Amino acid sequence: MNRCALLQRLWRLEGRRHARRLRRALADPETTQGALLRALVERNAETRFGLTHGFAAIRSLEDFRERVPIQPPDALAEWVAAIRAGEPAVLTRDPVTRLVPTSGTTGPARLIPWTRGLQHQFGRAIGAWTHDLLAEDPALMGGPAYWSISPAGPQAQAALASAVPIGVDQDSTYLGRWLAPLVDATLAVPGEVRRLQALDAFRYATLLFLLHARELRLISVWHPAFLALLLDALPLHRERLLADLAAGTFTPPGEVPPEAARALGARLVAQPARARALEAQDFLDATRLWPALRLVSCWQDARAADPARALAARLPGVRLQAKGLLATEAVVSLPFAGRHPLAVTAHLFEFLDDAGRAHWAHEVKPGECYRLLVTTAGGLYRYDLGDRVEVTGRLGGTPTLRFLGRAGGVSDLCGEKLTDAVVQDALDALLAGLEVRFAMLAPERERDGRPGYVLFLEADRTPARLAERLEARLAENPHYAQARWLGQLAPVAIEPVRDAQRGYLQAEVHRGRLGDIKPAALDAREGWRARLGAARHR
Repeated sequence: MNRCALLQRLWRLEGRRHARRLRRALADPETTQGALLRALVERNAETRFGLTHGFAAIRSLEDFRERVPIQPPDALAEWVAAIRAGEPAVLTRDPVTRLVPTSGTTGPARLIPWTRGLQHQFGRAIGAWTHDLLAEDPALMGGPAYWSISPAGPQAQAALASAVPIGVDQDSTYLGRWLAPLVDATLAVPGEVRRLQALDAFRYATLLFLLHARELRLISVWHPAFLALLLDALPLHRERLLADLAAGTFTPPGEVPPEAARALGARLVAQPARARALEAQDFLDATRLWPALRLVSCWQDARAADPARALAARLPGVRLQAKGLLATEAVVSLPFAGRHPLAVTAHLFEFLDDAGRAHWAHEVKPGECYRLLVTTAGGLYRYDLGDRVEVTGRLGGTPTLRFLGRAGGVSDLCGEKLTDAVVQDALDALLAGLEVRFAMLAPERERDGRPGYVLFLEADRTPARLAERLEARLAENPHYAQARWLGQLAPVAIEPVRDAQRGYLQAEVHRGRLGDIKPAALDAREGWRARLGAARHR
């Protein structure tokens, strides 16, 4: 048995207890969620948040709902400010070890408290998922894996004054003190690669280490376009990559700090035979570069669906697994037993219906759509994640979910209050039957200074009268209709774009980790015409 297989077998064994616990819990989510709540309120009753909301008197799920109001993301800022100032026991009895930035589709980045208890909750869900994955296909354990290393990007948040460190060193930090080094030892690409600030150098280093891993079996990324962009860069650097592979050197394009170059170069080993074998290969065909590749895990819901299909077409014979809904704040769902059940052993969840009524996991109905609230060991209590999900069925007694999009994305230039959910529903109806590679509505200024909305569209064709029909759908919102009638908003425009997923991700990578980027039908920020290089067309 090779080293990777041995370490991955240990990883699978570590996840077995989490998988067993999840299987038992799936049958009775009400009991499981109630036990999670009791443990959280008892442990945190003497915190400032717990004292403020009477945790000591909470005996049931309903008591909790009555005493703790729904917490919008902005409400967290006050408590995080106290944590940054060094105040103990603000939200949790467990010390906050880090504050992790997260960037939503709209609005500024927020800081999420990270505790040992939250790490354990993540570990339960991820452990159950990976055990199920490796048990289903043991051949995945025969070689290294590439697990979602995202470029760090600019570290503006890390410069904030704080008694608690801000940011995460590398993605495997989420796995825990014991499991993280075990996983790191099986990775094809070392975590240090994410410290490269220049995006071209980051991509080059990632590709170089991946080429060293001839027996690569598994790739896990967030957005499928992230992997597509990596693969696109392969032929651009072909000669340089082959030379570095043969010599065991690291000579990335552009400027790289010397210490980073030395550290990464020291991890490379010369593979002249591998380089010679690859000289005859087509760098546009990834399956020839990694013949042992068996599975790619990535987002496939909402606006990631089309990029996922395009990625699948580039990787014939490689299975794509739809990743569950996982955010910086919480694990919501996970691939397990061929479905995507709620991570019922990890956190406490509530589901808001369209009327604003909250439901527990055992109360939701298949076929219905909800907005998610989460309570975690990191100090989030009835926290509004801003994500919409559809209940697709049940596994045991636990709901299975599909991510629909962001519920909290709102654009309000002059009182129109457009939401991501409304725009996505309109686009789903108007673009049905098309091959849509990218579709996003965003505000732009007209030459006369008036704001308006532009649909940036990359599709096999543009439907007739699309602008007129989209305008009519948006005008079903009376606030939008009034703003148009008053002349405050310009008419909606359609602008075809090319290679838009690349432009979108390249613009977004500077806002945070790629794992935080969620595809959206509506983006409330201006300036996308310049970022996407759209040609004007009405």
